[in-house]
Amino acid sequence: MKKSLLFFGMMFLMSPAAQADITHRLSSSLQLTVDAAASQATRIGSSYSVSGNNVSATLGGLAAPGSATAAATMNAGTYTQTNDGAAIRFSESFTAGDAVNVINSGTTVSSGVVGSLPAYGIVTTTAGGVAGGLGGSIDSAGSIGSLTAGGAGTSATGQFVSEITVR
Repeated sequence: MKKSLLFFGMMFLMSPAAQADITHRLSSSLQLTVDAAASQATRIGSSYSVSGNNVSATLGGLAAPGSATAAATMNAGTYTQTNDGAAIRFSESFTAGDAVNVINSGTTVSSGVVGSLPAYGIVTTTAGGVAGGLGGSIDSAGSIGSLTAGGAGTSATGQFVSEITVR
């Protein structure tokens, strides 16, 4: 029994050293972004409404637009009180819709500002970025030298990654 323990103990001591794969990876990246100018518009249509009591009416309404790009207009109604001296309730409203705006699609944007914007009821406009001072550098040692955003609508992102894998 002592011999077998001695034999297995010697085998354990003589086993080869453990082997492992080691991978070391370095990577760097720089991303410079300039946002485009954008405009989103929602055209509002014309609407007309009238309501009331103790009122006789020759109702007004909407008149058809004069062209395919025009908005409808309002025809005024004629309203009179039905019973003199009696209480009345009357309401009339008109919302003038948007005419169709034709914007030159060839407009260039060089300064981050859109020259012609649609004139509709609901407009959201975002100025674009200007690359002017946008820049950055990362050297071969992974040192981020500089990151400079160029102003509104721009961004600069630098990254250095060191990865070690042991298998």
